[in-house]
Amino acid sequence: MSQPLQIVAKGPRAAAEAAAAVIDEDPALEGATYSILEEDEDRGIWRIDAFPTSDAEAKGIEASLKKSGGLKVVVETLADADWLAMALSGLPPVRAGRFFVYGAHDGGRVPGGAVALRIEAGAAFGTGHHGTTVGCLQAFDALLKKRRFNRVLDVGAGTGLLAIAAARTGSPIVRGTDIDRPSVRIAGENAKLNQAKAARFVYANGLSNRRVREQAPYDLVFANILARPLVGLAQDIHGALAPGGMVILSGLLRTQQRTVLAAYASRGFRLCRRIHRDAWATLVLRRP
Repeated sequence: MSQPLQIVAKGPRAAAEAAAAVIDEDPALEGATYSILEEDEDRGIWRIDAFPTSDAEAKGIEASLKKSGGLKVVVETLADADWLAMALSGLPPVRAGRFFVYGAHDGGRVPGGAVALRIEAGAAFGTGHHGTTVGCLQAFDALLKKRRFNRVLDVGAGTGLLAIAAARTGSPIVRGTDIDRPSVRIAGENAKLNQAKAARFVYANGLSNRRVREQAPYDLVFANILARPLVGLAQDIHGALAPGGMVILSGLLRTQQRTVLAAYASRGFRLCRRIHRDAWATLVLRRP
């Protein structure tokens, strides 16, 4: 791409969720970066912001957004700047159960008794502000009230936030994977920043990596990715979990949870809890 683009689509919730589903179901857009949120509650307006990384991806996203109908789609050219860092630097800290996620600019606002997780803006997903990440932290906080997890795996770790949360709450063995090399580096830096020595990150696609397999079976698996890969990993996650182990799944829309649940139910998983935040769903399941 000669210049970075932002694609903005606005319209009713149903149209926005339908468009997001079209993007999620397109294999060519599997790595596309976008967000969906309610912009105007009174008027019922929802908004999708997409940030394509290539001309082909830009055309695919624009076509997907227009395909559903009912959305006003605008393609804008962005000036050359670190837009991600600039946007995240102004975001407020996030509280999810015992966890408090913040950036350096909010270091003085950490409440007493909280598990403080400092995550800086960078080119990796998972600052704690997205509904899927918050849902995972809330689900993890609830599980920690009942049991501890000695071995934890975070599939698609991004910034490493979830793996770091596990290490900071006492899990002695924590592995995180990502298919993006910069994310693996960023996650490692965040682990050092948070003194989460147990959290180790590896570049891996799936769960077949030797450094992932050698620590199995895991007591808890996080997988905050996308609906399609969640379905594809159902059998591998089942194999990586100890009997009675828990899995926290997110990165999926509410409209996609039935498909994801079916994939895991067919392998014996039992749904323990679901968390809905905006258009997103987080699922907590147990392997019998």
